[in-house]
Amino acid sequence: MGILEGKVALVTGSGQGIGRAIALLFAEQGAKVVTNNRKPGGSAPSMVSPEQLAKLSAEERATFDKGYESTSGDAESTAALIKSKGGEATPCYADITKLEDAKKLIDFTVATYGRIDILCNVAGGFGFSPIEDITDELWDRVNGVKPRGYWHTLKYAVPVMKAQKSGRIILCASPAFMGDTLTHAEYCAANAGVIGLTRAAAIELRPHGITVNCFAPAAATRASYELEAAKKTHDKGIIAEGRTYMEMGELPGPEHVAPFVTYLASPNSEKVSGAVFMVMGNMINRFQDPTSAKMLFKQAAEPWTIDELLDKEGELFEGYKSLAD
Repeated sequence: MGILEGKVALVTGSGQGIGRAIALLFAEQGAKVVTNNRKPGGSAPSMVSPEQLAKLSAEERATFDKGYESTSGDAESTAALIKSKGGEATPCYADITKLEDAKKLIDFTVATYGRIDILCNVAGGFGFSPIEDITDELWDRVNGVKPRGYWHTLKYAVPVMKAQKSGRIILCASPAFMGDTLTHAEYCAANAGVIGLTRAAAIELRPHGITVNCFAPAAATRASYELEAAKKTHDKGIIAEGRTYMEMGELPGPEHVAPFVTYLASPNSEKVSGAVFMVMGNMINRFQDPTSAKMLFKQAAEPWTIDELLDKEGELFEGYKSLAD
């Protein structure tokens, strides 16, 4: 039996990338999964415009197109992949930036599987601009998903979880919540908002048996190809003056993020709430306040297994006290 046997999970932004990897492992560990993204076929590039892509050399454009296509997908293709592996999943297209869509998504999950035990928000939006050039459109587009869209899903999932007297809410931020060397202050603000939402909800929902935690991943995804293209073509550049940024080839894949998120979704994490974790490859950093880190590192190329995490949980949470408590 898997660690999520009998649970029902909703994973927003699971059409591709980190969300897809999480949905796949949730299902492998026994959960019934509702997969989600905004619309069939996935989304067009959001960090680079057609005009920017036209500036790429023929070789660069071919690399972008191939990489973008290989990492694309939607809720339906993720659900089909889960089913092909023997799991149970149902897709639901909904735009969580819209309150009515968020309600539809939660209602669909409960109508399909009778409950919702795990809400994992991975959906996100991106863009680049110097602070003085950020437009209302860019700010609203990015912050409309995080934290606004995340709050939309909590608004309708929390009453169901309260009635069940249990639930796991897991929100995806980014290491950018601490600030970044890339010029996307609106994205940093959006992810800092996710941290605040996590901590506030953890305290408020603790009496109802609901935990709320946040993970800030770094992984090679479809967005990584957009980032590389933006670095080459943005008129004003996207890296702050005098700074550097990690190359895409240095980032591990999204499958490395999924095991720890699956741990947070499991009954084993019942005493963990209000915490923020950075997950990159096999490194897991716990930020308690978030001002200090507790690191767990695996010396191997393969992702963590659930059994390894269960064996090491005492080490990772040594001295841990839940913010919610």
